[in-house]
Amino acid sequence: MNPASIMKIMNMKNEFNRQHPKFTAFTKAVFAKGIQEGSVIEISVKNPGEEEMASNIKVQAGDLELLREIKELME
Repeated sequence: MNPASIMKIMNMKNEFNRQHPKFTAFTKAVFAKGIQEGSVIEISVKNPGEEEMASNIKVQAGDLELLREIKELME
């Protein structure tokens, strides 16, 4: 990835954090406590005028490295 792309992503991340401080605080708290094998991560999306869609995963040992990488990106 080139430096210009990295800077663009970092600027977008900073703006997202500014606009959504509660979500940012929530994810920091979750990652600070730690996600372990067997944890369940759930996400839902509700578009205006539509039914909610939701899905979840049960964290497996092989997922932990990806979650660590995501945590580092968020810092």
